[in-house]
Amino acid sequence: MAYVTDDRRPETPAEADGTTGLFTALGKMLKLLRERKGLTQKEFGELVGYGPDAISAMERGVRTIRPEVLEKADELLDSGGLFKEAIPEVREAMSRVRTRHPEWYRGYAAMEAEAVELHQYSINAVHGLLQTKDHAHAVFANRRPFLNEETIERRVADRLSRQQVFDRWPVPIVSYVIE
Repeated sequence: MAYVTDDRRPETPAEADGTTGLFTALGKMLKLLRERKGLTQKEFGELVGYGPDAISAMERGVRTIRPEVLEKADELLDSGGLFKEAIPEVREAMSRVRTRHPEWYRGYAAMEAEAVELHQYSINAVHGLLQTKDHAHAVFANRRPFLNEETIERRVADRLSRQQVFDRWPVPIVSYVIE
């Protein structure tokens, strides 16, 4: 079985701008300090306004840790200003997130990130914006030609990063129909 070892999509990989490394490092620090405080993901999530799945994704570096969460985490976890110091870099990284997508998709991703309404009709697939990590992984793992695991994980992280549109205020009005 042949695997694609080189991601040949016309895009700038997330790793090239350091975004992945930043969020992975912040996630590891968040987890370490949360555990030192004796808080579960659920307990910490309730304090910062997120569910345990979102906290888990942040700790793994799969989901962006938003500046508001960093500010609250700094106080709740007694990080001594560590998280607050990272906020400018996080904001800059968030502004670069659109460059992760393929060249042909970047315009759509930019519009999607700023949309006030999102509507989608599909007869056979769950729209990328609604996919869970497991579903997105399955989509990329079953793609031909085959992708290596590193490429799959990168594409899954890029796809899930689009879900940040649901974290902003005002949240867009959405309607999705799958037949």
